[in-house]
Amino acid sequence: MSAPGGMTSVKPATTEIQQICDQIKPQVVQKDGRNFEKFKAEQYATQVVAGINYFIKVDVGCEEFLHLRIFKDLKGELHLTSYQKCKSKSSPLSYF
Repeated sequence: MSAPGGMTSVKPATTEIQQICDQIKPQVVQKDGRNFEKFKAEQYATQVVAGINYFIKVDVGCEEFLHLRIFKDLKGELHLTSYQKCKSKSSPLSYF
């Protein structure tokens, strides 16, 4: 458990987290301009705000990882808030 408004510890990705990534992938493709053959959630953390921020490490192949920040609003809709590219498997997943 984290402090109110703080990020949880990083955990292995679950089926639910992969489903979130699958839903948000078109937004990532549109912003990044690349179509990723691989888009596998590896790790995640959450932050409770007026909704939930998900911080997710995604394996996109060729030893490259993306860090995604996805906001799930109170209506349950997902929004890609921010992302970082050129990350490695060992890059720590942290608030950004």
